[in-house]
Amino acid sequence: MSDATTTDLYEVTMAMSYLREGMTGPATFSLFVRDLPPERGFLVAAGLESALDHLAGFHIGPEDVHAFASALHRPPRDLQPLLGMGFSGDVRAVPEGRIVLAGEPLLEVTAPLPQAQLAETYVLNQLSHQTAIASKAARCVLAAAGHPVVDFSLRRTHGPQAGFQAARLAAMVGFAGTSNVAAATAVGIPGVGTMAHSFVEAFATEEEAFRAFARAHPGPVTLLVDTYDTETGVHVAARVLRDLDRGPGSAVRLDSGDLGDLAVRARSILDAAALPDVRIIASGGLDEYAVDDLVRSGAPIDTYAVGTRVGVSADAPYLDSAYKLVEYDGRPVMKLSSAKVTAPGRKQVFRRIGYTDVIRLADEQSANDGRPLLETVMRGGRRTGGRPTLEECRKTFTADLDGLPPAARRIRDPIAPRATASERLGALAAGVRRRIEAQLSAANAQVPADRYMQPPVAHGTSNTAAL
Repeated sequence: MSDATTTDLYEVTMAMSYLREGMTGPATFSLFVRDLPPERGFLVAAGLESALDHLAGFHIGPEDVHAFASALHRPPRDLQPLLGMGFSGDVRAVPEGRIVLAGEPLLEVTAPLPQAQLAETYVLNQLSHQTAIASKAARCVLAAAGHPVVDFSLRRTHGPQAGFQAARLAAMVGFAGTSNVAAATAVGIPGVGTMAHSFVEAFATEEEAFRAFARAHPGPVTLLVDTYDTETGVHVAARVLRDLDRGPGSAVRLDSGDLGDLAVRARSILDAAALPDVRIIASGGLDEYAVDDLVRSGAPIDTYAVGTRVGVSADAPYLDSAYKLVEYDGRPVMKLSSAKVTAPGRKQVFRRIGYTDVIRLADEQSANDGRPLLETVMRGGRRTGGRPTLEECRKTFTADLDGLPPAARRIRDPIAPRATASERLGALAAGVRRRIEAQLSAANAQVPADRYMQPPVAHGTSNTAAL
């Protein structure tokens, strides 16, 4: 089976219905985040490359058909219309590393309706997850205020793939390294690592552990000093580093307790031992809030190692994202559900200085509206260009971050800029709404009066309609 089965079952049932009804005209779906999570002033677009890989390789084979049939408890012959389907559509998207706001399309897919529908689950999964993680990591870089930040998240991310993505995304927004060997070697990220408490516990004394570690690793080493008593551990580490002449480039790591206070004490001990070049690394449950507090307190910490809370975006582990049909066969469509109204039509986002973004229709000419954010990245099911390098994505992020208003960059109580809709987009939405409401009114007028005397029936209703 291929990645074609990595989908929600309702994508399959809808695609089958479309094929049966001959509904294979071009459809455009728009992926966006309705509202930013609490304590977020911006998002960093990510996950596009994974989504494009999926679409470029999408193909429904015989095994996939059998899997769909099994899930639906139907004979495979019923699912044969799906056999051989690939993705032949176009994709316009915001490149990875670009800063985006609520309501702005991160990606738009235009393809025959069954294909565009089947793209939803995987594409939405990848962009939602990776954008959440990249945005969390970016806030850590901001909080560190120039101090290096490294990724220690792999052991507690939601699976190895998520850990790999976290390492890559963290590097994209400015992390200095990762403990993840697979990501370090595959993506070209500096590998970082020290030792665990188990290593120290395996030896009779801390000093034996530190000396053994140093013997196995020539050059600078990092010694974990809080297995038993932190201050004692720093004294022991200082003695070992001085005896072995390993000071320059080496470090001690603090992993628990009052990291700010312990860093002050450790710095004093190291300086008194004539080891001013030995750095202090802090880890242990850190995220942007803790890093911000430590930096603001003036703690003499050189490097911050962040893990669990960042690798799973603990305070905002999901995005209120959506993948919604906005046009079918040339007809704009929209959803009118309470609090979930969507805007019809294919779109483009224009960014002006200060992040006064304007969302326009895709064919709408802009007048002094800055640069467009969505680029054509796939045409006819094929990528339009090469895969951007990590360095290119990082430069995109850095440039966008430099222009972000200070209020949006704040770690606590940020104020996010809001995109506005163009007059033409607003007029189209109003027109589609009027026509839907007119259709609903006409439909209600044809309902027999005695229907209203019947008991209510519990079932779902659709509020998606077309012009």
